[in-house]
Amino acid sequence: MTTRERPTSARPRTGMRPNRTRYVPKRKVCFFCANKNEVIDYKNPEKLRSYVSDRAKIDPRRRTGTCAKHQRAMATAIKRARHLALLPFVADHSFTPAVTSQVNQAIQSGQATQQPTP
Repeated sequence: MTTRERPTSARPRTGMRPNRTRYVPKRKVCFFCANKNEVIDYKNPEKLRSYVSDRAKIDPRRRTGTCAKHQRAMATAIKRARHLALLPFVADHSFTPAVTSQVNQAIQSGQATQQPTP
C-alpha cells in the first residue's frame, strides 16, 4: 500500500461537519471611495478617532474597511495630528475634561496659585 491509498474502513476526520458552509465575512466598502466629497484631514481629530483603537493604535484595513490608498492617507493624517497633539500617541496621554475643569476651577478660586509676597 502506498502513502496515497487509504483503507475504505477509515473513519472520517473529527471536527468536520457535513453540509456546512464556510463563514465568509461581508465585504466592507471604503468610506472615502463611496463618499467622494469626504476629505481626510489631519485637522479633524473627531473623524480620525474612529480609525484609532482605544490603545491609540491605527486600526488595520481589515477592521476599518478602507482601501489601501485611503489607509495610507489616513495613517499620514493620524501621524500629523499626533505631532500637533490633536491625537494621543498612547492611551495614557488622553486628555480628560474632568481634570482640566478641576484645574480651571482651582485657578479661578485662587487656590492653585499663591502670589509670593516681596
